[in-house]
Amino acid sequence: MNYSHEPHGLFLMIDNKSFYASVECVARGLNPLKAMLVVMSETANTGKGLVLAASPMAKKVLGISNVDREYQVPRDPRLLIVPPRMNLYIEKNLTINQLFQEFAAPPQCWPYSIDESILDMTKSWHLFGKTPDEVALRIQKTVHDRLGLYTTVGIGQNPLQAKLALDLFAKHSPNFRGTLTYRNFCDRVWPITDLTKVWSIGQRTAKHLHHLGIHSVGELARTNPYQLRSEMGVMGQQLYALAWGIDRSQLTAVPAVKNHSWSNSQVLPRDYNNEAEITVVLREITQQVVSRMRHHHQQAACVSLWVGFSGRQASRGRSGFTHQCKIDPTDDSRTIVATVLAIFRQSWAGETIRNLAVSLGQLSPATGQQLSLFTPVARQVKRAKFDHLVDQLRDQFGTNKVFYANSLLRGGTMLERAGLVGGHNGGNSFA
Repeated sequence: MNYSHEPHGLFLMIDNKSFYASVECVARGLNPLKAMLVVMSETANTGKGLVLAASPMAKKVLGISNVDREYQVPRDPRLLIVPPRMNLYIEKNLTINQLFQEFAAPPQCWPYSIDESILDMTKSWHLFGKTPDEVALRIQKTVHDRLGLYTTVGIGQNPLQAKLALDLFAKHSPNFRGTLTYRNFCDRVWPITDLTKVWSIGQRTAKHLHHLGIHSVGELARTNPYQLRSEMGVMGQQLYALAWGIDRSQLTAVPAVKNHSWSNSQVLPRDYNNEAEITVVLREITQQVVSRMRHHHQQAACVSLWVGFSGRQASRGRSGFTHQCKIDPTDDSRTIVATVLAIFRQSWAGETIRNLAVSLGQLSPATGQQLSLFTPVARQVKRAKFDHLVDQLRDQFGTNKVFYANSLLRGGTMLERAGLVGGHNGGNSFA
């Protein structure tokens, strides 16, 4: 592969190691690398906890992993279990990203997630060290000295290489740093045979590649790119570039959105198999997404519903279903809720459900109200005014202060989730 025409820069992908757990350790005066602590979320709907984050020592000594259930966590007197405080984690994330701007200009710093950021240091790295590795060490030391947190750094000549260097090597290195370049990429990445360890390759994609006789990154790189494109479409072309460590993306470029839509999804706190309970949640989700759409003065002409079955149900065959329905453009909650429920009842055959998502597409400006000849005009106008009044009251007093009575029924999740941040407890103090 001739890399001479590929972009050559310096990118750092920085991960805050076991972020939630580390923040909680520091807040309690504990060493994040030595303390055994887990952040455990709990839902009132089930009373069962879920591990959101575990400290490195908790993982190593007790074998705890993220997303373990409460019953899977060993009862050990050395283990400290704490509830999440999402507001604190967001605050620390903002502080860390502000710190990164001491090393790269603000337009060259991008938060990738709540615990990862990517820095384009192509033009600035020479100011902070003789080598990229020395610069990464300086950033690690600065974060630790000021915040007590440990960071893991992937170094690459493009964003893809930095991400792979982070996931595949830095997280397993004693100094928490890893480097990939065009020169060493093939030697270091091609031997990998567990394709799911490679960023962007999930179980389904790996299975598809196995069917094509591809069992390592090296075999992927040596596959005919036209065959990959024919078999997998654009994804095949992207995977071929990944196997060679090629990334031509411009992080500063704002992608054009061709078909905008509004959506709302939820992982249910437990398995749902009662139709009455499922319809309660569907009403809540749909009302929320319609309200968001109205805030942007838009209306939808297409309603989509995605239903994901529980793990036990999915193991028997189908993992869920998705269907959509065209409607006359509207922002009326009742009309859209009725459409979602109709789609559900036509497609659901009693399966146990764990995921729900509602999406509104084919948007257009809500410049006026389209009246129906089959419903009294006064009733239609009253409905529209009522929806906008509910929106205004929620904006002023909060979502959980004005709500539909169906949220009080068994299965409803809106009231419980109203005070959550990112789906978890915001938290303000020690518990």
